[in-house]
Amino acid sequence: MGSVGRSRPVYPATAARAARLRLALGLMLTAAALPAFAEEPVKPSAPTASHMPESLADLAEAVSDAVVNISASQTVEDKRGGGNGAPQFEPGTPFDDLFEEFFRRRQQRGGGGERGAKPRERRSNSLGSGFVIDPAGIIITNNHVIADANEVTVIFTDGQKLKAQVIGKDTKVDVAVLKVKPEKPLKAVKFGNSDKMRVGDPVLAVGNPFGLGGTVTAGIISARNRNIDSGPYDNYIQTDAAINRGNSGGPLFNMAGEVIGINTAILSPSGGSIGIGFATPSATVMPVVEQLEKFGETRRGWLGVHIQNVDETIAESLNLGNARGALIAGVDSKGPAKVAGLQTGDVIVKFDNTPIKESRDLPKLVAMAPVGKDVPIVLFRQGKEITKTVKLGRLEENEKQAALESSHNESTQDTLNQRVLGMSLSNLNDDTRQKFSIRDTVGSGVVITDIDPESAAAEKHVQAGDVIVEINQDQMKSPTDVSKKLKSLKEQGKKTALLLIANNQGEVRFIAVGMQ
Repeated sequence: MGSVGRSRPVYPATAARAARLRLALGLMLTAAALPAFAEEPVKPSAPTASHMPESLADLAEAVSDAVVNISASQTVEDKRGGGNGAPQFEPGTPFDDLFEEFFRRRQQRGGGGERGAKPRERRSNSLGSGFVIDPAGIIITNNHVIADANEVTVIFTDGQKLKAQVIGKDTKVDVAVLKVKPEKPLKAVKFGNSDKMRVGDPVLAVGNPFGLGGTVTAGIISARNRNIDSGPYDNYIQTDAAINRGNSGGPLFNMAGEVIGINTAILSPSGGSIGIGFATPSATVMPVVEQLEKFGETRRGWLGVHIQNVDETIAESLNLGNARGALIAGVDSKGPAKVAGLQTGDVIVKFDNTPIKESRDLPKLVAMAPVGKDVPIVLFRQGKEITKTVKLGRLEENEKQAALESSHNESTQDTLNQRVLGMSLSNLNDDTRQKFSIRDTVGSGVVITDIDPESAAAEKHVQAGDVIVEINQDQMKSPTDVSKKLKSLKEQGKKTALLLIANNQGEVRFIAVGMQ
């Protein structure tokens, strides 16, 4: 469960290397004191979903037995060369770099194992949290808690340990559904409506911080609909309830004892709680859980468009009025949108009668819509609004097909590295995805592995790790495709090429590049 910090402040040379700003997945819990809002606080007769009772003891007692510890283990290759006696620390701890360097030097001095020894297998363990939603044995946790584990064990508050079967998991929302076989019905909790929660509402977090076991902390909802760039459907609840490493997958309760979020990430300079934690809302989780329970996989709607945000400049140029909607930057040639007549340059302002305030609203709405549904879409085109009806496809089927085509291209293309317009290009595959941290949301394209800083593309802020998705609205699947397309444009007398570029996070934009 490594960190995914996005900024790295500069510290004095004497400061510990561990002092880094990181957004750490799977971290959770310490105590968060609630401020006194009045000298004589109101004493409600019974807890409600939005009022803090004088004591949280009754609530904690009512829900704690439904919260479990998750132990996931995986057999991995010990890359330290036959075992050097070094203890194994969970990635992302404040001391990982220091300990790694210490044992590396120790091994170089001959104190770390037999030279030339073959790598051996070892067990890698992780700890997290989860909660029971069905007395028959259905348990929810984060996908990253179990990851590729060979064995998952659920530990209950009474010490009972049960092996768990993974029913289904989803990387995009970071949810996994487990099933155990208890001898008697389990204590369970139910989901609440996260959409009804407001900033300032009190919440309770329960989980397994640092492997300590059942721990309870309280706080408030600090913000809603947070985007932390962890996935395509980010709309996190932010809370100051203390959550730390090991609380991942644990529940965030309202005062009625309903789960309104799954604790998933924190923002922290040290890996510990500083009062900025994030939970995936129940409204996002529930449809995914339902699909995983029923099918063992997700079945999301698919529209087949590439979109970008509409800023004030674009809104003015299109006579759109205020900035709103999602600008279509490209239409998949085999997607539902193409069949329905959607075009590049259209602005989607409503999807299934729901207004689109900004572009990131659209993927969430499309994903939650049933596959095969006929959806009305309101477009702004050439100064007026028109309505089209689109029969949604299935996202997962499109992703599988794109992966097959990518694999086929890799096996048939011998031009893995070409250079055009000052850019070195390579196929989009597992190696280049890992090297440039390219998300799965970038389904296909050609990776820019290097770029001449004096090139026309560099002047448009194109950089290594960006992906060329289309050129003049034709999809690019290999470096050869790019070369052929640019050659064709030159033969037609074109002086510029219109490139649709995706960054490694999946955000797309158009740029015009001169070919002189």
